[in-house]
Formats: sequence, C-alpha cells, structure tokens
Amino acid sequence: MLRVISAGALCTIQDLGRTGYQRFGVPLGGAMDRAACVIANRLVGNPPDAACLEITGPGAVFEVLAPCVIALAGADLGATFRGRALPPWMAHYLAGRGELAFEGRRWGARAYLALAGGIDVPPVLGARSTYLPGEFGGLAGRALRSGDVITAQPAGDLARRVGRIWPTPPDYAPQVRLLPFDGPVPNVLIAHAWRVGTQSNRIGLRLSGPQIEIDQPRARDSFGVFPGVIQLPPDGQPILLTADAQPTGGYPVIAIAIQADLHRVAQVLPGDALRFVPTTFEEAVDAWRRLQALLASPVEEDEGMALAARAGG
Repeated sequence: MLRVISAGALCTIQDLGRTGYQRFGVPLGGAMDRAACVIANRLVGNPPDAACLEITGPGAVFEVLAPCVIALAGADLGATFRGRALPPWMAHYLAGRGELAFEGRRWGARAYLALAGGIDVPPVLGARSTYLPGEFGGLAGRALRSGDVITAQPAGDLARRVGRIWPTPPDYAPQVRLLPFDGPVPNVLIAHAWRVGTQSNRIGLRLSGPQIEIDQPRARDSFGVFPGVIQLPPDGQPILLTADAQPTGGYPVIAIAIQADLHRVAQVLPGDALRFVPTTFEEAVDAWRRLQALLASPVEEDEGMALAARAGG
C-alpha cells in the first residue's frame, strides 16, 4: 500500500489498454511503454495486463504504508527506499513504512511500478488504465495527486516474489523504424533528427525539425488512425501518435512507426531527439516476434538477492 506524497510531473494508473472500443471513439490507451509494463508485472508474479503506475519524469514520492513487493521497469528515475537505491528491471521487498522517492532522471522518461497483486481500481470498459481526456479509468479518471492511497489486490506469499531480475531489457535505442503509407516515406523525415516538442503528451509527440512538404491536401475526411501513425498537420511539423491517440484523424499520414519500436518512443521527453529509419513489412513482423519472445522469456531468480532484499527492506 502506497500513499502519494508528490506525483511529480505526471503519474497515472495504466495497464495494457482497452481493445474493441475504437469504433465507439474510445482510444486503446494504456501504458506508453507496454513492454516495460509487462516486464514489471511479470517480475512480481502478476498477469502481464495488471494495472501498475506509470511515473513520468523524476519527482514522484510515495509513503510505503505496509510491507509490499514492487518491481520497477522502464526509465531509471533514481528510485530509492529509505535512501537505498532501487535499480530498475528487478523486484524489491519493501519491509515496512518508509519513503519511496524518484530522485532524478538518469535515463528515459517513464518508469513503471508494479505492486504484487496488481493495483486495485475498478475496471472501466474492460481495463483499469486512466484515459485523462475522457476522465475515466484509473483513480477517478485523473492523474494521481498528493494524499491518494494506492492499494493492491491480494498477492499471497510475498516472499516468493522477491529476488526476481530481468536480465535483458528491451532495446531502447532512440531510433524508430518506419513503414510507408500511401506513398514513400518523405526523405526529410529520415535524413534529420527530430526534437520532441513541449506540446507533446500521451496522445502524440509533436516533433520539431525541417518543414515537410507533401503533394497532397493537408486536410481530408477523417479515417482510422492508431498509435504509431505519423500525421502531418498544416505547419509541416509531424505528430507521432502514441497510446491515447484518437481513433480517427484527418491530417495526411506520411509514415507509420512499427509497433515493435513504440516502447522507444515512450522513453523520450520534450527536448530529446528521435531518428527514423525505413524498414520493410517483413522486418517489422520479425521485430514484433522478437519483442514478444523477449517478453515471454523466463524471469531469473537470485536466492541471495532475495535474502538480502528481505533483510535490507
């Protein structure tokens, strides 16, 4: 059980999102970095789609109210418990009351904190993820704030869930592979690095770089879009749609980021840079299969680490 002292820049409850509701205007949503969410849950013995905390940037602080097992995956935001460092990609036993703090960004944008048992909030449309624009899911459809209490569903024997490590994290190179859509990928999109703009959010990354010109109307009838689609609004600066992307849009689509690279997109903040490279459908399918194999790989256990974790709490 955790009580929020400070939520930092943005902290929400997320899972793997809602499928089957896009035709009703409900986005897929869920974790920006689905790979890290799955790994954090697996480390504490949860189902892969259990709800966890998505912590964006440093500054979040929680009070641990009761013994619990947590796992951290994704960004390294300098997590500590009672001043002791908690590395990502492993499970940790927090023996009792104390302060769990995310003190500084070392790498990445979003850390995922899984509680053994999974965060206990009511499902909405089959998922517990928070959809901020629609104000539903998660905890009252909003970002966490000071005073909120986060509880977990029953987890059974916590001792069995300690000492687990994930030996090979996903590849987070700041390079995203693109597939063409309705024509070749514009050369300028590939030839330059793109800066993530300050107006970026969970709906999409607004990218800054050379103006892109295309030989087609800048607005058209709306059609289906999804996370990974790159749209080009009238200002010529692309938008890379992410987890909370609307199900339809009218801007031209100039490329599609492959699904196997969207966890990379999730780990950038405004001011960071992304590069794009072209790929093929066959390579995209192979990358997806390799990512799924990684997420299904066995979790390693270290008995000595488990003993030390319980002793050091």
